Amino acid sequence: MHASTRLKISAALVVGLLICSALPGSAADGSADDNARILAGLMPSAGSPLVGLTRESGWQQHSRSFDGAWKSLEARQLSKIRAWSAKNITGPHKSLLYMFSGPDYLYANAFFPEATTYVLSGLEPVGRIPDMSRVRRGSLSGTLAHIRSSLGSVMNYSFFKTRDMRVQLRGGEFTGTLPLLYVFLARAGKTINDVSLVTLDKDGVEQTAGETLTRGAPTGVKIAFAGTDGKPRTLYYFSTDLSDGGVADSGFLKFCERLGDADSLIKSASYLLHSREFSKVRDFVLARSASILQDDSGIPVQHFAPDKWELRPFGRYVGPIDIFSGKYQRPLSQIFRRAPPIDFGVGYRWRLRESNLLLAVKKP
Repeated sequence: MHASTRLKISAALVVGLLICSALPGSAADGSADDNARILAGLMPSAGSPLVGLTRESGWQQHSRSFDGAWKSLEARQLSKIRAWSAKNITGPHKSLLYMFSGPDYLYANAFFPEATTYVLSGLEPVGRIPDMSRVRRGSLSGTLAHIRSSLGSVMNYSFFKTRDMRVQLRGGEFTGTLPLLYVFLARAGKTINDVSLVTLDKDGVEQTAGETLTRGAPTGVKIAFAGTDGKPRTLYYFSTDLSDGGVADSGFLKFCERLGDADSLIKSASYLLHSREFSKVRDFVLARSASILQDDSGIPVQHFAPDKWELRPFGRYVGPIDIFSGKYQRPLSQIFRRAPPIDFGVGYRWRLRESNLLLAVKKP
């Protein structure tokens, strides 16, 4: 082979390798599942190009911190919630709608582990797809510390603090909800198979997100994953305005409607569904849900028609925290008079023996 020909082939190979290393999800940056496991403080797959990060002292400290935090969370909360759910949520549906959730797949999975499609939504941005291979040298420890800080309130109190999230999800190496969704999926023992950024047209039809988006269109992420049972599942998170003006033409409710009857989860929702400005989402959830699991920050009890809904209270209703003191519901105090206790805390009243859950099941 002529020397000049060999040089051309070598140059082509180098260019090809450079292009490949720049492609999202290529071998150079590891799989989405490997990236999620690194963020979650778990070892990536054998032979992953990200294995080298696990030798960094910052990652090792992050891993130890998360191991301890998740062990405590499992004993204090998650195992008890799964046991409660298995006993009380009978015949769960394939789809779960979790309005005002932010990136809280943690509790969506704990309460509804049998769902095959999860739809989470909130104002928080999605962010870009994490690529740990591009973390700047010397910044790994700070990046991982920022992830731990962003998850602090939901792991300690069962909910994200909206004001804190506005700051936390817009700073650091990775922004948005996607890194936190990665952590929750990995720590829940899920395997991520594919990740894509999506949007919705006005008819609720899913589209691949492009460089230009229709004004007001929900921006989202679609994550295909599986659990230890190997069953394929899908998690959607949409960043979208759920007020009446926001959902009027966004296509979000039409997308949810395409899923058919679903279960709904509402928790720590700032009592927004008590407001007339959120009546469209409230009416939609009531119309399309086979069951609704909520704390008292969800749909006001007077909207549950007695001939359509069976209400099953759990825990103790002591009223809203001070910041929402005007949202006290006197009828709830009667409903919860003889409610069985729960052995975990949830919602704004996260302390044990102060939390409440209302399971509303639609009558045939």
